[in-house]
Amino acid sequence: MPKKSKKTEEKQASKKIQAAISGDIIFSNKKEAFTLYEQSRFGESKEGKIVYSIPECLYLVEKEKMEIKHGKKKLNFASLMEKFQKEDSKFGVKYSVFRDMRNRGYVVKTALKFGAEFRVYDKGKKPGEEHALWILYPVKENETLTWHDFSAKNRVAHSTKKNLLIGIVDEEGDVTYYECKWLKP
Repeated sequence: MPKKSKKTEEKQASKKIQAAISGDIIFSNKKEAFTLYEQSRFGESKEGKIVYSIPECLYLVEKEKMEIKHGKKKLNFASLMEKFQKEDSKFGVKYSVFRDMRNRGYVVKTALKFGAEFRVYDKGKKPGEEHALWILYPVKENETLTWHDFSAKNRVAHSTKKNLLIGIVDEEGDVTYYECKWLKP
């Protein structure tokens, strides 16, 4: 396979969102970031820039739509994954679920203020204009979930007027979803 020329690589890189990481914040003020935000709701518009959640930026790096720099150093997918897994031992499972939902066309946002991992919006819905349908909890296949844990998660979903979605990640990284709803007799 022919090697890419430096000019071709530079042209492809210029189309990618150029983002920076500062502490825990990943952001971009580039035109491409705002365009993608309008099209697909990646990130959140704040104070003249787009601020990304950790799963969002990692997904965009994996899809070769973003480059992240820490100072002058460019961070690749592997180095970012390693960094995030050091900070959160469950990040790999969370990211598997995030990536799977995004690949299926859903908009996925963090839900820490709701006491959950993610909020999931139906395809084509825009956060801020529409409400999320689900509160999503990623779980590893061999992880134990007690009835108390399940009940607490279900109550959070119910109190936020969303359905509970549990994403179970198996050893191969495949995700199976279980949706729980409150039924009125």
